[in-house]
Amino acid sequence: MNHKNRSIIPPFDNVLWRRFWYYIPIILTFAGLIWLLLYPNWIAPNSSINKSDLALAAGTDPVVAAAGDIACDPGNSNFNSGNGTSSACRQKFTSDLLVNTDFAGILVLGDNQYECGGYQAFLQSYNLSWGRVKSITHPVVGNHEYLMSDGTDCASANAAGYFTYFGAAAGDPSKGYYSFNIGAWHLVALNSNCNAAGGCSATSPQGKWLEADLAAHTNFCTLAYWHIPLFSSGSRASINSKAFWQILYKHNADLIVSAHDHIYERFAPQTPAGILDSINGIREFIVGSGGANHTTIASVAANSEINNTDTYGVLKLTLHPSSYDWQFIPEAGKTFTDSGTGACH
Repeated sequence: MNHKNRSIIPPFDNVLWRRFWYYIPIILTFAGLIWLLLYPNWIAPNSSINKSDLALAAGTDPVVAAAGDIACDPGNSNFNSGNGTSSACRQKFTSDLLVNTDFAGILVLGDNQYECGGYQAFLQSYNLSWGRVKSITHPVVGNHEYLMSDGTDCASANAAGYFTYFGAAAGDPSKGYYSFNIGAWHLVALNSNCNAAGGCSATSPQGKWLEADLAAHTNFCTLAYWHIPLFSSGSRASINSKAFWQILYKHNADLIVSAHDHIYERFAPQTPAGILDSINGIREFIVGSGGANHTTIASVAANSEINNTDTYGVLKLTLHPSSYDWQFIPEAGKTFTDSGTGACH
């Protein structure tokens, strides 16, 4: 009888080869993502890889932190070599909440450096504290950065100290507004110092730019931030940003974050007219708790859900593809907090 040679091992036929080579790149891709998450500095010690993009690729959602009204002037009697006192100049302690974390971005909300935003003041105060996370900071300019007296290195006009310190991250110095994406979200940084920005109305260069920017970026979730709020229970709200609100509301924006009043406050979603709107309204946060000092509540505004006037800290926002989580994180030793979840629309 004629027997054919038979192999003990089954033939590795073409189908099996095709399956083998199909799964190899998938396995390598997932292995590479896990390696980058565990060892993000393996590529280069000072790698400029966008951490939010890396998190998104790995299936996690990016987290940002926000606060304004931050660093005391180095000449302030409470400065104390940057260590402050128990009640003022707490910028070092709020910045401790940001370092050695996995934040994808830091949103500083204006009046980042008192009293006038001088470049030397930035170097001697802000840089020692919040400057530790400068590489992931997306700033907006406050009113104090445009002042020219009462502080360290105040001689420069047009917020020159602020724009010099933050460089390209602050946008065009003649404008002070710009936009960018983090994860699935579109973020818009605006300048509420209307005279310096060429206006804040819908027909101003900034208003027209905002309209065009939102039309060009149709992300499901949008966050805008600037210094001077439209709504606040403090005494410093101003109607100068009402056109911002109207444009953002028209384009279904979800969150607005401001400062200026040195408090923490959260509002229910509302319209630009201040009418409660749980379907299409924009939720506003006031986070003027960055460390400089506290101010008070003048009268509780309509739709205000919570406020605090005695705790420094930052607002943590987790940016999901169609929703967000918020949490107020107090400086070490304090207990006030606030947290919740909202849906984009």
